[in-house]
Amino acid sequence: MGKLKRLFTNHNETRDDHRDESLKSHYYKTSQKKAMEAVKEMIEQMDGYTITSISEERGEMSIKGKKSFIVATVISVRPFETSVDFSATTNTLLLPIDFGASHKLITTLYQTLDRKLPFIHAGGSQ
Repeated sequence: MGKLKRLFTNHNETRDDHRDESLKSHYYKTSQKKAMEAVKEMIEQMDGYTITSISEERGEMSIKGKKSFIVATVISVRPFETSVDFSATTNTLLLPIDFGASHKLITTLYQTLDRKLPFIHAGGSQ
């Protein structure tokens, strides 16, 4: 069911207890501030993506892409352990499906971020 649903939606988001392992929250050994900076740098290096708003207090960043809208949420769960979650919606012209584009976008974001920050684990309570 999960792989089929992934293809027939235009929205995906991560969370601690997601059934899809690739959509589980990622935790990094860093502060919230450094994680926000890393996400910001990553987005600025992506062609066609623009940060539309940043709320440092809430740990949220809104990002507009070519055919997508992303919200990144960065939360410090304990000293030097920070979770990063993404919510991605793709804009499709006729159908409310993106054939896995929003899922692929999130996994690409995590792969890039995993190279920038010290990755601890995916999913909740380790």
